[in-house]
Amino acid sequence: MKLTILGCYSATPRALTNTTSQVLEINNHMFLIDCGEGTQIHLRKHKIKFNRIKHVFISHLHGDHFFGLVGLISTFRLLTREADLHIYGPEGIKEIVTLQMKLADSWTNYNLIFHELKSHNSELIFEDESVEVYTIPLDHRIYTNGFLFKEKEGERKLDINAVEDAHINLAYFRKLKQGFDVLNEDGDLVKNNTVTMPGAKPKSYAFCSDTTYKEDIVPIIDKVDVLYHESTFLEKHANLAPKTKHSTAKEAARIAKKANAGVLLLGHYSTRYDGLNAFKEEAKEIFDNVELCEDGKVFEF
Repeated sequence: MKLTILGCYSATPRALTNTTSQVLEINNHMFLIDCGEGTQIHLRKHKIKFNRIKHVFISHLHGDHFFGLVGLISTFRLLTREADLHIYGPEGIKEIVTLQMKLADSWTNYNLIFHELKSHNSELIFEDESVEVYTIPLDHRIYTNGFLFKEKEGERKLDINAVEDAHINLAYFRKLKQGFDVLNEDGDLVKNNTVTMPGAKPKSYAFCSDTTYKEDIVPIIDKVDVLYHESTFLEKHANLAPKTKHSTAKEAARIAKKANAGVLLLGHYSTRYDGLNAFKEEAKEIFDNVELCEDGKVFEF
């Protein structure tokens, strides 16, 4: 599982800081999460292939989280993209994008498939044989979701010595990896768990975009491997968090601790601060395993 931070600051883009956008690579998928201004420039900067992006997840319709989307869609058109592009976002996102395309007379030469969200409960919005994605209902000034990405259980690993001792024909190895019991060369049924071992532990990633402190998301993200949680403010400006429906670094840490998360990633910093170390210091007072997102930083888990 690989996460590339394209932008991780709040409000407006600046010369040296960018608004929210991430690329998550998980089980052969490349998911774009939020799409602030300049996202396509940073995709190029980090040599991320545009044609690998088939799914875009937009948390909410504040500009610093989606103003780069129409530009990216337009560039895909200019590059003569053919693959479908699925866009998951709040109700209204289809109207915004299609109006721009209509007024610019720039209809795409590929399919734009919108999945508009309006539920205030967590729901499964994407699933295939290897990954599933759920919404995480958040509490912001407008309708907002985070997203939980979960790998499915992978294939089991063969215990070759046990397989050979059990006299199992090579033709049944695939079945064993899929978890089935099989017949050996003597016609006896061999239980799968006696000749295989569990595969790699499935990984999970939770993206919690703009939100005030919201404990009821904890059951949704329980035991998540990696949690990104916005941390707009330090404690000296904690009074601003409820007013603006944002969180502090300490509040993000409290969520991580209650959810038994493996790693906490902080981001969406207010640009009023000169440095980031204080965010990590304050969060570590509550939760040990804290990392700071920075524009261009790559995490591999």
